[in-house]
Parts: sequence; C-alpha cells; structure tokens
Amino acid sequence: MDYQGIVLDPLDNVATVITHLQPGQIKIVSGDNVQVLTILEPVKFGHKVAIKDIPSGTPIRKYGVDIGVSTCAIKTGAWVHTHNVAGQRGRGDQHTEGA
Repeated sequence: MDYQGIVLDPLDNVATVITHLQPGQIKIVSGDNVQVLTILEPVKFGHKVAIKDIPSGTPIRKYGVDIGVSTCAIKTGAWVHTHNVAGQRGRGDQHTEGA
C-alpha cells in the first residue's frame, strides 16, 4: 500500500486516514488520482483530514454525504473532528421528547 488516506467521492473535502499519522507528507488516493498532502497535526486511524482549506460554516463532505458544518476555518492537512465540526446527524443521547 502506497497511500495513507482515501477519498471516495470527488466532491468530498476530507479524506479518511487508514493509519495513525504524525505531521508530515502523506499520499491520499481518490479513484485513480493520488494527492500529496502535508498533515499538520497527529491524526488517528479512521479520523478525517481536510484535503483543501475549509472556510467556517462550510459543509463537511465525506463519502459523498454532508456530515457536519465547520465551526471555524480548517486548513488543508488539519484534523477534522468534533473540535472544529458541528455534526448534522442525529444523536440518540440528545433526543428530545415530542421533537
């Protein structure tokens, strides 16, 4: 394997990493395309990294689906997670009766 992250949809703005990463250069694969990306901070297996600059208030798109909205500007190569994304998917622990 010659890559450390995957992008499944060409409109995605994040990649899913397939190994634990430290800052430095990695390869991201999307179909037949390979992108070299500089990781800015440690990222754990299965988490997301920005593959382009994402302005605050922008939908986060993974696997062709909007999964949240950025709560601040996110730089290319930064870890994308709950500290900089507000989720759009429902959470069972936040269910409101009658909603």
